[in-house]
Amino acid sequence: VMGGVTGWCAGYLCQRVGKIAATAVGGGFLLLQIANHTGYVQVDWKKVEKDVNKAKRRLKKKANQAAPEINTFIEEATEFVKRNIVLSSGFVGGFLLGLAS
Repeated sequence: VMGGVTGWCAGYLCQRVGKIAATAVGGGFLLLQIANHTGYVQVDWKKVEKDVNKAKRRLKKKANQAAPEINTFIEEATEFVKRNIVLSSGFVGGFLLGLAS
C-alpha cells in the first residue's frame, strides 16, 4: 500500500510539473521563433555549431569518465529493487496510475 500511494503521488506530481514545464519551454521557443522571424534576434549559426561540437566533445569525455560510477549505481538500484520487490512494484503501479490521473 505504501509503495502504491507514494508512487501515485510521484506520478501525479510528475504529470502536473511536466505539463507546466513543457508549456514554459514550448512558449519560450515560440517567443524566440517570433523574435527571430521579426528580426529582433539574429543567430550566428557558425558559432552555434562550433559551441555544440565543443559541448559534444566535453560530454563524450565526461561520459567515459563517469561510466564506472553509473554502473555501480545501477547495480545498487537493481539490488534494492530485488530486495524490496513488493514495495517497488507497488510504487511503479502507483506511479503509472498517477500519470494517468
